[in-house]
Amino acid sequence: MKCDKKDLLLYAVTDRHWLEGRTLYEVVKESLEGGATFIQLREKNLDEESFLQEAKEIQKLCKEYSVPFVINDNVDIAKEIDADGVHVGQSDMEAGDVRAKLGPDKIVGVSAGTVEEAVLAEKRGADYLGVGAVFPTGSKDDATEVSHDTLKAICEAVSIPVIAIGGITQENVSELAGNGICGIAVISAIYGQKDIKKATENLKEATIKMVEA
Repeated sequence: MKCDKKDLLLYAVTDRHWLEGRTLYEVVKESLEGGATFIQLREKNLDEESFLQEAKEIQKLCKEYSVPFVINDNVDIAKEIDADGVHVGQSDMEAGDVRAKLGPDKIVGVSAGTVEEAVLAEKRGADYLGVGAVFPTGSKDDATEVSHDTLKAICEAVSIPVIAIGGITQENVSELAGNGICGIAVISAIYGQKDIKKATENLKEATIKMVEA
């Protein structure tokens, strides 16, 4: 499965911090019903066995909705369940090594915060870039902010699709118009909301307007 630009429009990243008694399966299903176009399973503190089990369940769900499913950082689990791909940060395994492990037909996404990182990731075989944080964010403690000028410069420097991440909400997404991104990645703007399906629908509508602006 190769990475299609339109699949990156509304990229939802899971976070069990927001579950409040619900299962991850339930909240991901709601986001898919609301129109999320891409799902990344992100688990920082789950043991391998639970992670594997959960990954298989969410993968099955994404297949039902024909939405790409990638795993954050854990290349071994992605390989084991034959996920659509992996997303890695700058401190994780480098894109070329991920590609060597997963094969040519898998999606490899890389986080980038500078033009240099972006160009290098593309050179090493990344399929898309996640650039941020474009707004202040509470979801990642180590996120450094990326100016909108840098975001635009990254989009101009690479030929692969770029999505913005970090602190994006339905209220501020329109500020990203004109930078050249093809979509956004969010955590709390979807999974931190009471009505996930509705929040996803509204955010998708706002994102389409921003991309077309």
